[in-house]
Amino acid sequence: MKSVSVITINFNQSLVTEALLDSIFSKNTYSPTEIIVVDNGSDTNPVPGWELKYRAVKFVRSEDNLGFAGGNNLGMKHAGGDYLFFINNDTEITGGLINLLAGTLDQYPEAGMVSPKIRYFDKPQMLQYAGFTPMNYYTCRNNCIGQFEQDNGQRDQLTGETGYVHGAAMMLRREAIIKAGFMHENYFLYYEEMDWCEKVKKAGYTIRINMQALIYHKESVSVGARSAMKEYFMNRNRILFIRRNCELGTRSIFWLYFLSVVTPRNLLNYAKNGEWQFVNILFRAIWWNVTNGINSNKLGYDVKKTKKVN
Repeated sequence: MKSVSVITINFNQSLVTEALLDSIFSKNTYSPTEIIVVDNGSDTNPVPGWELKYRAVKFVRSEDNLGFAGGNNLGMKHAGGDYLFFINNDTEITGGLINLLAGTLDQYPEAGMVSPKIRYFDKPQMLQYAGFTPMNYYTCRNNCIGQFEQDNGQRDQLTGETGYVHGAAMMLRREAIIKAGFMHENYFLYYEEMDWCEKVKKAGYTIRINMQALIYHKESVSVGARSAMKEYFMNRNRILFIRRNCELGTRSIFWLYFLSVVTPRNLLNYAKNGEWQFVNILFRAIWWNVTNGINSNKLGYDVKKTKKVN
């Protein structure tokens, strides 16, 4: 059997990460499996205590918050598995999950990535993810299939190829990573897994979903209030994704759409909701893309001020 490395990132959420580890130890039957936890610069280093409590887990500590891509890239450098399974620390697995995902990659050698069905942990019969539609590169929009639907099996026939994996739970074969490369770390937050999918597809692989495999995600059904950091990176990285993955003609149409439709719409929404602080954030996100190359390491945002980034 192929070996699997499970990689997850912790940032100031020790109890949440421990719940994930407990679910893996109690429900996973796949062997051989190694577990790697990357502590992404938590304010208090939990690794010494964890090393005593979870002796079968490999812990890696970064003194800085490297973001989602950087943290997972660090974990990859310590992984020895044939298949690498990246899961958010705020998830809990179900029995047979890793077996089913590994079996998909075994069965379909052309598949580079696979995600399971995802349900909300606090609404355990509600779907969060049953695949993604293809991207409209002119608008940088696509849809998450099945989100907020009660899961009565109505989406189970979608098992097969899909537009994109879900960053909360995605398994890749090592050969695909070698050919496509690691995630681009200058996204820091949002769009990095979609960009990775594009790289994997360009390397000649397909993207699949296995709807018989199930994981629960503790992300709330209610998105809640937007933050300045989320607003910045969502807009900045939406533009960056198109710049990185599209030809000049497509990029030009997207820029026209973003500046003539998205920007005025966002500004009107800010005014309507009294979110005047986001006006400057939006223009900073646009200006970053005007003044920086696609591989720039300048984030344009002081991420050290936040306490809630994985």
